[in-house]
Amino acid sequence: MNAFQFVNPTRIVFGEGEADKIGQFIAEYGGRTILLVYGSGSIKKTGLYDRTLKHLQDAGVTVHELPNIEPNPRLTTVKKGIETCRANGVDFILAVGGGSVIDGAKAIAAGVPYEGDVWDFFTNKATIKEALPIGTILTLAATGSEMNGSSVVTNWEENLKRAFGSSYTYPKFSILDPTLTYTVPRNHTVYGSVDIMSHVFEQYFSLTKNTPLQERLCESILQTVIENVGIALENPSDAAARANLMWCGTMALNGGLISVGMQNDWASHGIEHEVSAIYDIPHGAGLAVIFPNWMKYVHEERIDRFVQYAVRVWGVDPEGKSDKEVALAGIQATRDFFSRIGAESRLADFGIGGEKLDRMAEEAVRYGAIGSFKRLEKQDVYAILEMSL
Repeated sequence: MNAFQFVNPTRIVFGEGEADKIGQFIAEYGGRTILLVYGSGSIKKTGLYDRTLKHLQDAGVTVHELPNIEPNPRLTTVKKGIETCRANGVDFILAVGGGSVIDGAKAIAAGVPYEGDVWDFFTNKATIKEALPIGTILTLAATGSEMNGSSVVTNWEENLKRAFGSSYTYPKFSILDPTLTYTVPRNHTVYGSVDIMSHVFEQYFSLTKNTPLQERLCESILQTVIENVGIALENPSDAAARANLMWCGTMALNGGLISVGMQNDWASHGIEHEVSAIYDIPHGAGLAVIFPNWMKYVHEERIDRFVQYAVRVWGVDPEGKSDKEVALAGIQATRDFFSRIGAESRLADFGIGGEKLDRMAEEAVRYGAIGSFKRLEKQDVYAILEMSL
């Protein structure tokens, strides 16, 4: 196990009806003029928008709004939010939605006090030194953005998708009410579950030795998602399944709790970002296609970890099988599961061909080789993308 430090300042408020306390939380954290950030309008259909607005007004808060945050949040929308905050003296940002909404809010929060272009934070030209405080009301179990400092934004004009991470952009509080996920579309539940599992994969497949607790934490999250996603798809209002998926999403990516002391990978996310930067496909859908192919490409780097994964997570019987056979059975089980819950298995399912593979591979390694489980150069990324067609 490697040396580590772990700090997570986000206050989690979990439970049914907790979103109705939003006024008191905003007041507790000093928000008087807020920017309410949300997506395409689903919160209006469910009534969450009206409820939230009423609680904020009852608390005497001045509200400005930024609707229509995209599923892959756009840099142009982020800049619009920054301008709104500056023009109106906004002192707190409230994100109501899923990971994309929260990611957009973080970028806005970092950009308001910064005199340069907020894109500088995503291209390593500048470091975040301050940000407006953020609170969230989560409506989708997926990214874990509600309890970490990371943000992913797309520069659509240049077809680039980049991320930053900062201690300044951890939400002050996040309200997790599982009932708010009952009405999300079926494909959001599917892609959200893939995203949760993929976050765990990025941490679990590690070259670091002597990390038994971290490995079992990862495995337990994977098993819990596997056990609950089918229930949620069959009965979207199943309270236990929705609660379990929501907590899995938060635990899977909240500053590294499940993988402290472990080297992480993140190559598959880097590859997927290049795909969705050009084709604007859902992030979880891209991961469902790419991750099993990454697994096939790298599994021999540390086959014992893939054997452990196959046996512990998928119940593969190793009797009479070689390590390679067990590992490949676990990888196939992953692919089969993604397909079974309704995720796509090929880029061709989105009408994506091979014409831009070279550009995507080139951009993935713009700052050097990616990944740590196996360092991937351009030719490696190209090969994984080609496998994914």
